Amino acid sequence: MASSDVKPKSVSHAKKWSEEIENLYRFQHAGYRDEIEYKQVKQLSMVDRWPETGYVKKLQRRDNTFYYYNRQRECDDKEVHKVKIYAY
Repeated sequence: MASSDVKPKSVSHAKKWSEEIENLYRFQHAGYRDEIEYKQVKQLSMVDRWPETGYVKKLQRRDNTFYYYNRQRECDDKEVHKVKIYAY
């Protein structure tokens, strides 16, 4: 598991939708930067994913409530530019 002090070196915004952007959208919707931060905060090694698409299925927010996501795309084209891509 990654060390608990991993911080991003830079950030940029998404320009067009992709599967990676879809998953980042779901993590950021739940209040996390990305999968790395989610695993650090929740002390997990695996994230629930839909087997058909590989998209994130369920995330636990910091207040311990859950977000459940569909198998299909949830990040609309108008939301793509809001997704942040962190580089480590």
